Amino acid sequence: MNRRTLLALPAGLAVVALTAGWASAEDRTIAGIVFQQDQFFRTIQLGMEAAAKAAGAELLEANSESKPEKEVNLVDTFVSRGVDAIVISPISATASAPALQRAKDAGVVIVTYNSGVDGDIPVSYLNSSQRDLGETTGKSAAAFIKDQLGGKAKVATLGFKALLPEVSGDRVNGFLDEAGKGGDIDVVSQQDAWLAEKGVAVAGDIITANPDINIIYAANEGGTVGAVQAVRNAGKQGEIFVFGIDGSEQLANFLLDDDNVLQAVTAQQPFEMGSMAVKAALDALDGKEVEKTVIVPVLSLSRTDPAAVEAFKEDLKNLQ
Repeated sequence: MNRRTLLALPAGLAVVALTAGWASAEDRTIAGIVFQQDQFFRTIQLGMEAAAKAAGAELLEANSESKPEKEVNLVDTFVSRGVDAIVISPISATASAPALQRAKDAGVVIVTYNSGVDGDIPVSYLNSSQRDLGETTGKSAAAFIKDQLGGKAKVATLGFKALLPEVSGDRVNGFLDEAGKGGDIDVVSQQDAWLAEKGVAVAGDIITANPDINIIYAANEGGTVGAVQAVRNAGKQGEIFVFGIDGSEQLANFLLDDDNVLQAVTAQQPFEMGSMAVKAALDALDGKEVEKTVIVPVLSLSRTDPAAVEAFKEDLKNLQ
């Protein structure tokens, strides 16, 4: 988590220079909006808070709770309050665009992170490569299928297509493409479940309907937690193995648990994402050049490397 290097996309991507006012950072107010409250977004908020504090700017935090109408109200309210910038993970590339366009038209600097928005609205977009997230976990699964399952696996996936179809598709398809290189995989079920409570129920139903399944892949933290718990509830430890996305203390503990259920996850680096998003907003307000697209590298965590998992947990502890 303390790896601070950010990789830009290939040369040729546009950079932007704004000529907004030249007031000091102490006079700036930044609105930071998340769309759910889990460790990933909380760590993003910690990054935002650190960057704002370092610059002496005011940060106003809000959670849209994955509700489009609440997101619109938050954006419009922040514009009415006269914020200088909005840093946001939009719920929808299309549905979030009108309110953010209104904010931009009102002179508010928009920075998006984690999820994008249609149109030339944000001055900068920061994200992990969604395809890389899925592919990195898929590579771990491919090795597992080849070495532990004899080159054959029955697989189910938990995504979040109804919430963020493009992001979910990249993560799921990236995983399946790479996992398939480990042998013959039969995808028996593909469902949506991105909150842990829903993940337990959906994964449990999948296990009941497919008792010979041996791999569940979940495309985010909540789904991964739910899948692990569903395997435990079914008493299928050692028979069904979980691969996932995102990094948290809970997932790290699952990787270190001797029940052998969770095998590997690929973590984003949310503290860096939140910190750099706020810094991009402040730089844009100060008329500095801002990279239009910034890709934050992903981090592979596996049961086969417990020392790296322990180091990740220590990094998380240091952020608290």
